[in-house]
Amino acid sequence: MTNTVPKVVIVGAGFGGLTVAQSLARLPVEVTVIDRHNFHYFQPLLYQVATAALSPADIAWPIRGILKRQTNTTVLMANVTAIDTEQRLVHAGPVTVPYDYLVLATGATHSYFGHPEWASVAPGLKQIQDATAIRRRILTAFEQAELIEDVEERRGLLTFVVVGGGPTGVEMAGAIAEVAHHALPAEFRRIDPHATRVILIEAGPRLLPTFPEDLSAYAREALERMGVEVMTQARVTHCDERGVDLEESRIEAGTIVWAAGVVASPAAEWIGAERDRAGRVKVSPDLTVPGRPEIFVVGDTAAAADETGRMVPGIAPAAKQMGRYVADVIAARITGRPNLGPFRYRHQGDLATIGRKAAVVRLDHMHLTGFLGWLFWGFAHVYFLIGLRNRAVVALNWFWNYLTYQRGARLIVDGPNAQEAAQTEKTKPLASSVEVRRSSDRNQPSRAGPDWH
Repeated sequence: MTNTVPKVVIVGAGFGGLTVAQSLARLPVEVTVIDRHNFHYFQPLLYQVATAALSPADIAWPIRGILKRQTNTTVLMANVTAIDTEQRLVHAGPVTVPYDYLVLATGATHSYFGHPEWASVAPGLKQIQDATAIRRRILTAFEQAELIEDVEERRGLLTFVVVGGGPTGVEMAGAIAEVAHHALPAEFRRIDPHATRVILIEAGPRLLPTFPEDLSAYAREALERMGVEVMTQARVTHCDERGVDLEESRIEAGTIVWAAGVVASPAAEWIGAERDRAGRVKVSPDLTVPGRPEIFVVGDTAAAADETGRMVPGIAPAAKQMGRYVADVIAARITGRPNLGPFRYRHQGDLATIGRKAAVVRLDHMHLTGFLGWLFWGFAHVYFLIGLRNRAVVALNWFWNYLTYQRGARLIVDGPNAQEAAQTEKTKPLASSVEVRRSSDRNQPSRAGPDWH
């Protein structure tokens, strides 16, 4: 431990990392937040950006704006390439940032179960860029279908496949169906958007496997009432530009959305820590890395268990609880207070929306479905948004969409090769770090580049 003000470096400004930073605002520490983006975004609503219900700015906020009143906090938009755990240094693009405490909150990305080549044809939904790319694909499919005379080719363009029956897959499938069946029919002359096929594929026996069976059954019934074709116990064996192969059949489709799995960021590799099958760092009960009490891991990056032995889920409330706990541990250490007990996760419930007036909610002693569940889901998500403006804009957009069935963000703005370029950028190898030690001058400028948070 240095004799100066303790330095806390937080890699990642998602819910977990941002909560740590905000909780340390009044403590005598120097906080540095490093993220590959200059914004924090609300990931549970990415599917609404992807289906043109909301614009990216409705669910994202500049990190500097969120933390601007915290005089002990510096924000760097930079590419983390390596971590030296012996010297306690984070290499982030052109700077090297020393730390006394390190918090890794770098999140997760899509898992294609050993088939990374599927990413270019079946994009997942983890980033703002993913959402806008999927929105472009969905809207472009209808525009191209309007131009094509061949019936079979048109049918393929108007077939959308969503792979994965968890909350993201259920929400995406329902939202695409709503766009096709309610928002677009009056606007096209050569095609009938009502003829759109939306197919949801789940490898397991039921949708929403982490929810109780009655809610899973309701979700399936609600989707099928909306016209979504639900296929369970169906495993995808191949994806290409024209569709997906299942074990015993093939589906020709113009658009594929991947919602079947996630894998953690390379944080475990950076620090040489033990990881689970999903790449998450196996942490101690106090969320530190075994043998490295100065390194904490939170959110989707951490493989943490609650007091019952169940893995803590990768959802926003869990990440925020982890963030507050880590800040309390750091505060106790630097102020000489007794160590806290192990992290205790308090599950507050599960929510998933299916479509207009349909959602499922599991609370401690209550299950909600239908319109009441949909209202509860909406209020809960508006609550988690940052800032009065965004809460008001999202609430008004939802109210307007409810009244008119319209989607106000149906703009195709990306270039034709945007997704391919983004995928090429994601698959580039990590660049070697630049050995430049950051001075203690907090006003020193920095350059930035995209990579993990």
